[in-house]
Amino acid sequence: MRNKLIAAFACTTALVSTGAASAADLGARYTKAPAYAEPLFNWTGFYVGGHIGGAWTNEQFINNGVGAPFGDLTPGQGYRQRSAGIMGGAQIGYNWQANNYVFGMEGTISGLNNKGTVVNTAFGAGDDVFSWRANVLATVVGRAGFAVQNNLFYIKGGYAGVNNRINVSDTVGPFTGSGGQTHWANGWTVGAGWEYGITRNWIVGLEYNYAAFASQTYQLGGTSGNYSFDAKPRDIQWAVVRASYKFDAPVIARY
Repeated sequence: MRNKLIAAFACTTALVSTGAASAADLGARYTKAPAYAEPLFNWTGFYVGGHIGGAWTNEQFINNGVGAPFGDLTPGQGYRQRSAGIMGGAQIGYNWQANNYVFGMEGTISGLNNKGTVVNTAFGAGDDVFSWRANVLATVVGRAGFAVQNNLFYIKGGYAGVNNRINVSDTVGPFTGSGGQTHWANGWTVGAGWEYGITRNWIVGLEYNYAAFASQTYQLGGTSGNYSFDAKPRDIQWAVVRASYKFDAPVIARY
């Protein structure tokens, strides 16, 4: 009887040991998978898009004292006028992201309808009509920003240029004439904005910009000779909403 009890105890001990070893083996084979985390938004890559909004132009033109006297402004006299209108265009650029910092280059081309008319009544009502318009604006800028997940807050700065035209029509004596000329005015621009990645490819945003330009000499040829102005858009400001498509870049995943 004693021998039977010893044999039964030994058998039970062996079964328990075998079960423990199997459980340890299963524990070694099956481990809990790490929790999945959504990938971080990656701002790196090329993008193209469009923008639309409003623009405000301060135009200035002054008689520089060279040329014929039609227009009835003495040297040093002139006008400054402000006009607002709709603007819209396209942008293309590239961003590079390092941790939360984003750097890039961008070019834009925009059409705008900022224009104005000034009437000089020195020699009667409707005597001299001056008109101007700024209708094409281009920029090439560098951008630097800070990314917080899908949000990007950035500043920008660089080159700006605008197509600007001046016209004058003088129909009342003693001097009469008319003419116009178009120049491309060069300048600089600064701005700031916010963008949001709504998907891995589509980005929307808001942006404000300021630009100032150098003056150009406009020779407004007429029947009495050339009337010469120093003219420029003193500044252009614009605010736009943007939408861009970003081409795929490597996904950054976090765990």
